[in-house]
Amino acid sequence: MNSIDRYMARLIAVPLISTLLISAMLLVLDRMLRLFDFVATEGGPVSVVWRMLANLLPEYLGLGIPIGLMLGCLLAFRRLGTSSELDVLRAVGVSYTRLLRVPFMYAIALAALNFSIVGFVQPWARYNYEQLRFELRTGALGASIKVGEFTSFGDRMTLRIEDSKDSGRNLTGIFVQMRTKDGSPLAVTAETGQFLRSDDPDTIIFRLTNGTLVHTDKGSRVPRVLTFSTHNLPIPLPKYEQFRKRGDRSLEQTLPELARIGGDRAAQEAQRDTSRAAFHFRLAEVASMFLLPMLAVALGVPAKRSTSALGVFLAIVLIVTYHKVNEYAQAIGSLGRIDPFIALWAPFAIFAGLTFWMYHQAAYVPGGQPLAAVEKSFEKGVKALLRRLPGRRKPAEEAAA
Repeated sequence: MNSIDRYMARLIAVPLISTLLISAMLLVLDRMLRLFDFVATEGGPVSVVWRMLANLLPEYLGLGIPIGLMLGCLLAFRRLGTSSELDVLRAVGVSYTRLLRVPFMYAIALAALNFSIVGFVQPWARYNYEQLRFELRTGALGASIKVGEFTSFGDRMTLRIEDSKDSGRNLTGIFVQMRTKDGSPLAVTAETGQFLRSDDPDTIIFRLTNGTLVHTDKGSRVPRVLTFSTHNLPIPLPKYEQFRKRGDRSLEQTLPELARIGGDRAAQEAQRDTSRAAFHFRLAEVASMFLLPMLAVALGVPAKRSTSALGVFLAIVLIVTYHKVNEYAQAIGSLGRIDPFIALWAPFAIFAGLTFWMYHQAAYVPGGQPLAAVEKSFEKGVKALLRRLPGRRKPAEEAAA
């Protein structure tokens, strides 16, 4: 690698890493607030929020890596163009194709990383995320007891605690209503209490002090009343249903699993279409990364005597639009309306054709600058829009006035 390649590598690395970090942080912060609200509503421990966010990161990186690659290459070529370094390189015989050597190295490495993420890591992470949501809803993670409210543990016990101190280690104002193993009702009130572990993993000990216990046997009409200074109340933990197995959704299936189901003639047609659509969607998303360096040249090199950042905006719009079109194509391919192969690879062919044409215009056509034509069209559109705004007088009317 010579000095030009090292220089290009440095130019690309800074915006690429910055884009990945900023996009990941913004997405995580946006989801973090909703997860905190969800976990608080379900009464789960706060630590589960960080586990859920960690399982969402592969999904965010699936879109963040292509955007980071695109902006890294685009801003590198934009800097070369605005500082006239690109003119010097072209004057000494360095072509655009030669300058794309390092961007394609980045593209190959990041495409391999993205392939491993969307093909193998993301399905498992998505399944773990759904499992955490399920355990929160069912209370399998250990629901926290809300002070001043009645908390139900299954259908056999209701608990109310008036106050909590020392991070839940000292509980006061306790009321417990439950049914014993034989089904007889039991009610307990106590001044203080504390939860303790037992040798049985399915039972927890609730140590109560200074309270009253009321127990009614099935064969007796008169309840037994017991006043105690210390009483250990064994509480059986409720049994929760098991979470479903992985693979019930296409998002939770790896690429080899999608390929196997898509080619299985014994499977249902709807299941085959869904698996094939998800399989081609992930491959098309990864394959599009090899087009981004050429698109960065076409949109990153500004027109002569122009410092407009319109190319950066168009690049982001193109990537996000292509991603949304692929999501729609996956949906209609899953429904069987269009063959999944055609539904996913037809937009890729259009995107690739547009990219190759724009790169050819910028690299091989003398004076060809796709971004210059886009800027002129954009400028004309803005002027036409301003003329239509209410209260905006035309230049002739202003001169007459």
